[in-house]
Amino acid sequence: MTRAMIQVVMPAHLRTLAGVRGDVTVEVEGEVTRRSILDALEKQYPMLRGTILEHVSGERRPFLRFFACGEDVTHESPDAPLPQEIASGAEPFYVIGAIAGG
Repeated sequence: MTRAMIQVVMPAHLRTLAGVRGDVTVEVEGEVTRRSILDALEKQYPMLRGTILEHVSGERRPFLRFFACGEDVTHESPDAPLPQEIASGAEPFYVIGAIAGG
């Protein structure tokens, strides 16, 4: 099975909760998808469980978006393969806190 080291950029509140400064790297086994990255992130940083995805439904929490190679992949299938640039570690996967206003 293939393994990939994926760089993940998170918003400040998630970095604080995880106890990290800056970007993190997670190891993903098999195909690199949004689901596999988030599963690896929660495995490495269990304190993030329930902060990115709902505990019960597994759905994305409101006000979080996901970007790969400058493209918003939030509404794509969580099992869709991400670009090779993400899988190779050349580009980071972004978890972004959306801003709401009115």
